[in-house]
Parts: sequence; structure tokens; C-alpha cells
Amino acid sequence: MKTDLAKTLSIRGQRGLFAYIAQSRSGAIVESLVDKKRGNFPASAGITTLADISIYTEEGEVKLQEVFGKLHEVLKEADAPGAKAPDAELKALFEKALPHYDGTRFYVSHMKKVAEWYNILKNYASLDFVTDEEREAEAAEK
Repeated sequence: MKTDLAKTLSIRGQRGLFAYIAQSRSGAIVESLVDKKRGNFPASAGITTLADISIYTEEGEVKLQEVFGKLHEVLKEADAPGAKAPDAELKALFEKALPHYDGTRFYVSHMKKVAEWYNILKNYASLDFVTDEEREAEAAEK
């Protein structure tokens, strides 16, 4: 099953990624991709969809979906380095996958977060993503 990054959420202050389940009166009902536990988070919790996140490069910005694809090309079936990996290892990975990333705006802390998200998607969801066209076709059917 394809992963829809527009329904895959990062929540400020919470580890991991969450799938959007439904809207609640105060925010969103979500389910952890890792342990499948559900929770209700208010809109003020800093909820961001992965589809809205881009990485700065020297040429502009690259959507996270494309970054995940490039990481998969480099890593094949291996996991990305973890948060405790040396900074040089993370930088080397991103230099291979995204050679023109903007080092003045895309920090090692960001690399750790992207690598963590990559591993969660690889192990608990799918690296095959819903495209914008597929999302629009699904919306038109409703």
C-alpha cells in the first residue's frame, strides 16, 4: 500500500511519525506508525504533514518525497544511519543523495530527523508514495 505523505504527520515534541485518522473538535486523531497507538492532538500541537516539508538546496527546495527517493537509491534496502551516528556519516549520506543541499540552512539536526523518518517509513509503512495526481483523482471520486 502506498504512503500518503499528505496524511503522514510529524508532531512537535513527539518522537516518530503519525498517520492522520480523523479530525476532532480540537485538532486531529492520529495513529503512531510504529506502535499503532492512537491519540488526539490539538491543532496548537504543531502538526505538520511530510508533504509540506522541503529541504533547502543551492538551486531551491526539494520536496521530502523526492529526498526519500534519493536516499532509497543510495541506501538500497539498508537503513539510514541512526540519530547516534557520527555527524560525518550523515553528511556523507546526504552528500551522495542530495549533493547540492544548502549546508547553511540544512543542518545535521535536520539530517537526523529526515533519516529517522526515512527509517520509520521504510520499516513501518512504504517508500512507495501517493502522487499529487493520484490524490487529486481520489478527491474527484468523492
